[in-house]
Amino acid sequence: MPFPPLLIEIGNHQMEVAETLIAVGRFLVIFVAARALAELMVRLQLPTILGELVAGVLIGVSGLHLIVPPETHAQLGNFGVNLLSSLAEVSPEQVREIYAETFPNLAAVSQIGLYALLFLTGLESELDELVAVGMQATTVAVTGVVLPFALGTAGLLYFFHVPLIPAVFAGAAMTATSIGITASVFGELKYLKTREGQTVIGAAVLDDILGIVILAVVVAVAGGGTLSIGPILKLVVAAGVFVAAALFLSRTAAPLFDWVLDQLKAPGEVVVASFVVLSLSCFAAQAIGLEAALGAFAAGLILSSSKHTHAIQETVKPLVALFATIFFVLIGTGMDLSVLNPMNPDNREGLIVAAFLLTVAIIGKLASGWSYFSKEKTNRLVVGIGMMPRGEVGLIFLGLGTQAGLLTPALDAAILLMVIGTTFLAPILLRFVLAGKPEPAEQPA
Repeated sequence: MPFPPLLIEIGNHQMEVAETLIAVGRFLVIFVAARALAELMVRLQLPTILGELVAGVLIGVSGLHLIVPPETHAQLGNFGVNLLSSLAEVSPEQVREIYAETFPNLAAVSQIGLYALLFLTGLESELDELVAVGMQATTVAVTGVVLPFALGTAGLLYFFHVPLIPAVFAGAAMTATSIGITASVFGELKYLKTREGQTVIGAAVLDDILGIVILAVVVAVAGGGTLSIGPILKLVVAAGVFVAAALFLSRTAAPLFDWVLDQLKAPGEVVVASFVVLSLSCFAAQAIGLEAALGAFAAGLILSSSKHTHAIQETVKPLVALFATIFFVLIGTGMDLSVLNPMNPDNREGLIVAAFLLTVAIIGKLASGWSYFSKEKTNRLVVGIGMMPRGEVGLIFLGLGTQAGLLTPALDAAILLMVIGTTFLAPILLRFVLAGKPEPAEQPA
C-alpha cells in the first residue's frame, strides 16, 4: 500500500531537518572545541594548530565520538545520535546514515581551508628569497625524502621481516612533509619570511612533488600494474613544467590581475578574483596529475607581486581562520590513540615497529637540515624540525595502504603512530627551539 503524499512530504521534511541539524551541529562542535583548546595553547605559549589537533582527538574516535570520519569505521557516540534523533524525529539508524552520507561535504569544506592556507603561504612568500634558497631547498627536500624512505624500508625488511611491498609503502609514507602544518606553525611564530622559513616551504613543496612520484610508483606496483618508466617521467616533467610556469607567471601575470581587479566595482571583488585564480591553479595541477594543494601554493606565488597583495591577505585570513580550523580538527578526529595502549597484546608489535618508524622519521628529516651548503648563517635545527610533520600527507598514504589491504594491523598502527608523533612533536619542538628569541625581521630580497 503506497504512502499518502502528505506522509511522504512530512518524512522528507524530517530528513531535511536531520541533515541540517547534523551539518550545523558538526560546525558547532568543531569551532567550540577548537577555540577552547586554541585559547589554552596560547596561554601555554604553544602554536594554536596544536590545540586544533588536540580538539580533534578529544571529539573524534579517540575521545567523545562526536565527529567520526566514516573511513575509521568507528560509531558515533550515542548521546549525539539520540539527541539528533529526538530533535529531528527520525530513528538513530537514519541519523547515522545521514551522517555518513553528508560527511564528504564537511571534508570538502576542510579542503577549502587547506587550499586557502597554502594560497596565503604562497602569497606571503618572498619570491626572490624563495628562488635564492632554491638550491638549499632542493637539497633539503631530496635528503628529507631519500633518508626516511631508504632507512624505513630497509629496517622493516631486515629487522622486522616485513614483505617488500608493505615495507616500501611504509617507507613512502615517511617521505612527504605536511606543508599545511609547517606553513601554519611558521606563520604563527613569525618565521615564515626568514631564510629558514623559505627553505622549509620550498623544500616542502618539492617534497610534495617527490612524494607524488613515489606514491604513483608504489600504487602502480601494489595494484599489480606494470612498473614502466614512461608514466613516472611524465609525472616528473609535468611537475617541473607546472612549477616553472608558476614562477614565470609570478613575474608576468600580476599586472594583468591588477588591471582586471581595478575594473571590478561590486563588493567582494578582491576575494572573488583571488579565489578564481586559486581555483584555476588547483584545477590545472589536478588536471595534469599533480596534487591540488601544490596548485594552491602556486596561485599564491603568482599573486605575490600584485599591488593588491595586502588587500588579498586581509580578505583571505578570515577564511583561513574558519576553514583551516576545520581541516586540522578533522586530522585529529581520525587519530585512533587506542593503538598506544601497551596492555593490549595486539598493540605491542605495532608499538615496537612504531618506535622504529618514528625514530627514522625524525632523524631523516632532522638530518636534512644539515644537508645543504649556505654562506648565510641559518638555524639548521629549525629547518630540520620544520620538515618533520607528516600530517595529512601521511594520513593520505596510510588511508591508501589500508584501502588496498597492503598493511597488517601492526604496520597500520605503526604508521599511524609515526604520523601522530611527528605531527604533534614539530610544533612543540619549534616553539621550544625558538623560545626567547626575538621575532626575526623580514629579510630583504
